[in-house]
Amino acid sequence: MIAVSNLITEPESRVLLIQRTLDAPRGLVYEAWTRPEHLVHWWGPAHFTTPDYLMDVRPGGFYRIHIRSGEGIDYWMQGVYQEVVEPERLVFTFSWDTPQGTRGHETLVTVLFEEDGDKTKFKFHQAVFESDSSRNDHRTGWSECFDRLGAYLKAMGA
Repeated sequence: MIAVSNLITEPESRVLLIQRTLDAPRGLVYEAWTRPEHLVHWWGPAHFTTPDYLMDVRPGGFYRIHIRSGEGIDYWMQGVYQEVVEPERLVFTFSWDTPQGTRGHETLVTVLFEEDGDKTKFKFHQAVFESDSSRNDHRTGWSECFDRLGAYLKAMGA
């Protein structure tokens, strides 16, 4: 007899999981993700700026963020917040705008924030990517963002 599973699984190669421990309290790390006055200091890979943003951080709320490379190339991303549980969890959709002005492939991002003494562990999960290459590009970009986040929190004296 063949066992049939009703579970839908994500192809492992198309999933991004990043875990970090930041030297800052959980509430502040959560605020860095949800308050524009913090987000503009770290959102985007190295050498990027965040000149424009719209954030309505609530379930069903929309966000649209504009980042600019050091070479002056503009990129826009957007999505909808699915879950907002302060200071524990954020779940939101993510897609890049295409050069034609339409939405690109959509992924789902989940960020969990856990207290670890005076520090914060966070787990970042994004899936399902269209290709391994896309996942790898996002790994590089998000890793640089999280490096910037850590440096920003350190500079704040967290």
